[in-house]
Amino acid sequence: MEQQLLNLLMYTIPSLVTGSVAFLFFREHMQNEEERRKFNIVKSLSKESLPMRLQAYERLALFLERISPNKLLLRVAPIGTNKQDYEDLLIRSIEQEFEHNLSQQIYLSDDCWTIITASKSATIQLIRKVGVSDKIDSSDKLREAILNEMLDKSAPSNAGLHYIKKEVGEIW
Repeated sequence: MEQQLLNLLMYTIPSLVTGSVAFLFFREHMQNEEERRKFNIVKSLSKESLPMRLQAYERLALFLERISPNKLLLRVAPIGTNKQDYEDLLIRSIEQEFEHNLSQQIYLSDDCWTIITASKSATIQLIRKVGVSDKIDSSDKLREAILNEMLDKSAPSNAGLHYIKKEVGEIW
């Protein structure tokens, strides 16, 4: 009986060791294969999404350029002489540009999108702040006052442009 138990152990122990080693190798191989598949999927997705992300950054850089007060005032001419109508036209133009590019936020980081919306809000606030003055009584004077306001400081959209450039630089 003792001999049979010894024989059984002599066959069982090497089988268990061999089976355990085979199991560990198989598990390691399966983990490596899974990681390789994930890497290939991420690699193929990044090839497809990178052009879309770059296009989103490009479109939002264009948006920020277009809402820069200096360029906005050149592009959006007053229809009449009423100061309030021109102020509303400028703000409406900014809002329309923003709404046109709203879907691009899915390709940007949250920080970048926050800075872009803050740039838009700061530009609108600048236009409203200048328009509040009682000295300004026509659309031409509003235009002139906004341009004078921009002489000694940079456009609010410049912060967004700098951030976009920084983020695109990190992609490369």
